[in-house]
Amino acid sequence: MTILIIGIILFLGTHLLRVFVPGLRDAMVARLGLGGWRGLHSVLSLVTLAILIYGYSVAPVINLYFPPVWTAHLALTLMLLAMICLVAALIPAGHIATKTKHPMVLSVKIWALAHLLANGDLASVILFVAFLAWGVVLRISLKRRQRTGEVTLRPFVSARYDIAAIGLGVIVWLAFILKLHELLIGVAPLPAMSM
Repeated sequence: MTILIIGIILFLGTHLLRVFVPGLRDAMVARLGLGGWRGLHSVLSLVTLAILIYGYSVAPVINLYFPPVWTAHLALTLMLLAMICLVAALIPAGHIATKTKHPMVLSVKIWALAHLLANGDLASVILFVAFLAWGVVLRISLKRRQRTGEVTLRPFVSARYDIAAIGLGVIVWLAFILKLHELLIGVAPLPAMSM
């Protein structure tokens, strides 16, 4: 469990540097250039993510609660919304992106909540509560930075990107349900779907 907690602290800490050390990013960009900073941040993100994943994989299974079966169905429905928000964050802005303001952060919060509903073991609770808390802290920070003009919201481009976000979100969601979740995580989203 210790490695998982260290991985969570390192990974989320890497993604909260701008919140807790406001001038660090600008100083590093001045020193390394934007590409250098992005490269360094990407490497740190991947290394800390690997530690987090390893920590989760070796954490003992200590059940805190046993979610009823219907929560798996609710989690699947929430994950559809999370995937749509994720895609909306990665393409030009439609209504979904502009109304949610920060669709990537919202996607992570929905993902964490969905997985809290479906998983009752201690390692999962620690992981998903940490990501949900991270999403809340980041959203508050983004709201403050938006008020000061440090962050600007993406302008609306076209409603056709909403159609694209929904279509691609459904495709990614189906891919995860049908095979990717089991392939990448080792667990079928619904036990009956395990092949």
